[in-house]
Amino acid sequence: MTAQVRTRGAATGAGVLWNGGESGARGLVITNAHVVRGDRATIELSDGAVARARVVARDRKRDLAALEFEPGRAMAATVVRDSPPLRVGELVIAIGHPGGLVGAATLGIVQATESAREGRAPRWIRADVRLAPGFSGGPLADATGRLVGVNTMMQGNLALAVPAAAVEAWVRRSHAPVAP
Repeated sequence: MTAQVRTRGAATGAGVLWNGGESGARGLVITNAHVVRGDRATIELSDGAVARARVVARDRKRDLAALEFEPGRAMAATVVRDSPPLRVGELVIAIGHPGGLVGAATLGIVQATESAREGRAPRWIRADVRLAPGFSGGPLADATGRLVGVNTMMQGNLALAVPAAAVEAWVRRSHAPVAP
């Protein structure tokens, strides 16, 4: 599930519903650090629900931010692809909210999965999808809708996304969901 992330009333980017508040827990949206200005934001989920959120973790180097909010009800969180590994040539879909268009999508092909070191998770996913302002922080999904990355920026003619496994590890290290 995707979310619009707004600061000071303007739609500034997208986010991924990481934890939908199941079993009474608070909800968690992951977006880019450059999308969230300050420590507070408003999120609007794809079903129209609106909630105030606060930044509970930020990593400017990886361009990630975690926003915690009080969900009005339990919601389905994003399904993260854990296997098989993403391969060059796979079809991917980026979802965002450019220019106020809610849930816009763009398709492309994975061009590279760049590793920091052999045997480690890829540092970036590079795909030939077009990311306009408003796609930042939104999901990069495989053809079945499973999350493979969080869109970050364009570099040359390719989009960069933080791989879902790296986001998952960052969430575990930097944010322990808080019970109500």
